[in-house]
Amino acid sequence: MLDLTFEPPKPKVIQGAKHDWELVIGLEVHAQVATNAKLFSGASTTFGAEPNSNVAFVDAGMPGMLPVINEACVAQAVRTGLGLKAAINLHSAFDRKNYFYPDLPQGYQISQLYHPIVGEGEVLVDMTPGVARIVRIERIHLEQDAGKSIHDMDPAMSFVDLNRTGVALMEIVSRPDIRGPEEAAAYVVKLRQIMRYLGTCDGNMQNGNLRADVNVSVCRPGDYERYQESQDFSHLGTRCEIKNMNSMRFIQAAIDHEARRQIAILEDGGTIDQETRLYDPDKGETRSMRSKEEAHDYRYFPCPDLLPLEIEQAWVDDIAASLPELPDAKKARFVADYGMTEYDASVLTAETENAAFFEAVAQGRDGKQAANWVINELFGRLNKEDLDITASPISAGQLGGILDLMAADAISGKIAKDLFEIVWSEGGDPAQIVEERGMKQVTDTGAIEAALDQIIADNPAQVEKAKVNPKLAGWFVGQVMKATGGKANPKAVNELVSQKLAT
Repeated sequence: MLDLTFEPPKPKVIQGAKHDWELVIGLEVHAQVATNAKLFSGASTTFGAEPNSNVAFVDAGMPGMLPVINEACVAQAVRTGLGLKAAINLHSAFDRKNYFYPDLPQGYQISQLYHPIVGEGEVLVDMTPGVARIVRIERIHLEQDAGKSIHDMDPAMSFVDLNRTGVALMEIVSRPDIRGPEEAAAYVVKLRQIMRYLGTCDGNMQNGNLRADVNVSVCRPGDYERYQESQDFSHLGTRCEIKNMNSMRFIQAAIDHEARRQIAILEDGGTIDQETRLYDPDKGETRSMRSKEEAHDYRYFPCPDLLPLEIEQAWVDDIAASLPELPDAKKARFVADYGMTEYDASVLTAETENAAFFEAVAQGRDGKQAANWVINELFGRLNKEDLDITASPISAGQLGGILDLMAADAISGKIAKDLFEIVWSEGGDPAQIVEERGMKQVTDTGAIEAALDQIIADNPAQVEKAKVNPKLAGWFVGQVMKATGGKANPKAVNELVSQKLAT
C-alpha cells in the first residue's frame, strides 16, 4: 500500500441573511443483503417476480409461523463489517420494533437495536486527489424489509405486494461526520463500491436495493468543533431526517434545500422540529411526513422467537481470510505498480469489472498506455453508446492485441484508433485484420525517404521557409503521412525530415 496523505475537505458554508451556517449530516443506509433467500424464511429474493409470489407463511405473518435465521445473511453482514474495518460483535440479538405498517403483516419489524451484529468502523471518502473525509460508522444491524403499497392502480383501492417483506437489510449508520451535499453523495458511492467489491449488496438503487435516510442539521461555524470536544450533540442543532433517497443527485439536492429551509426558520427566530420529511424531486423541496420518533416510541423489546446470535471468532476469521482486495488497496496498488495518476486509478477501480478488465489488458504490457486506452478510448466509447464494461464489443484480449501491434511498431497510434473502430464494429483478431487489410505501417526508411524527397523537390519555397522557421517542418511530416496513407512510421518520418531540412 502507498502511504497517501490526505487532508479533510472544508465544510460547506451557506450564507444566510444574517449569519454563515455550516451543515452537519449523518446517513442511515439500507443495503439489501445479496442472498437468494430472505432473512427469516426460504422465500426467494428475486426482483421483478409476480406480485406476492415470493412470500412464505412467516413473511405473511401467519399465526404460529416462527422465523429461522438465514446464516448466509449473517455471513454477509460480517463480511461487510470487516470490509468497513468495523468491530464484529460475537454476541448480538434481535428485537421487535412495533409499529403499524400496512405492508408489514406481522405488525412489527424484527431488527437489532440494543445488540447489533457490527460495531464501529470507518469509510475513507475520496473527494479529489489528496482530499478525503473519514466517516465513522456507528453500527451495522440486520433487519427485515417491509413490502410495498401501491396506490396508483385503482382510484378507490390500494394494493400490497409482499415480495420484499422479510428481505434482509443491513442498516449502516454513520456518525454526523459529513459536512456537505457532495460528501454525502460521495459517501454513499464509496459504501456502494465497497459492498459491490465484497459481493454483499448489488447496490442497485433503481430496484430499491440501496436507499439512504439523510439526517440534516445546521450549526454556526465553530459549533462542530465544540461538539467534537464535548460530544454534546446540542451543538449540532436539531436534525431532520429525509427518508428513502435512492439517487445521488436527489441526495445532494434534498440536503441543500433542507439546510436552507432550516436556516430561514432559525434566522426568522423560529425553532426546528425534529421530524421525518420526504423529498419531492418535481418541486425540488422537502415536506413534512411525521414527527421523528425516538426508540421508546416503537416499544422495542427482545424478540421472543429468536435466541441471541452467538458466532465464533474462528468463523469470522475464515470470512476475513476470504475478503477480496478492496477499492482503496487496489487503487494504491495501481498507482504503485502501473505508475498511473491517482485519478486514473480511481476511474479504473470504480467497479470491480472495470479493474479486472484493465488488469487483463495491462498484463505484461505498459501500464500507463493500457490505462490510457482503457479510460479514453474504451470507456469513452462505452459511455457514448450507454454500455457498461460487461457489454463491451471489444474484449481485453482484443484491446491487448492492438497495444501489442503498437509496441511492435506494426501500426501507428492513428492506425490503432482506426483498428479499434473496426474491431468494435466487426470483431475479429487485430493482427489478422492488420495483415489482411494492409494496415501495417511503413518502416522501410528507403520508401519513406523517397516520398519525402519527392515532396521536397515539389515544394522548394516551403523548404526555404522551414529552414528559417523550423516549426514549419511539421508540414513536411504531414505531407509524408498523407502520401503514405498514414502508414509511415511517425518517428522515422520526423527523424528524416529533421535530417533533410538541416542539410
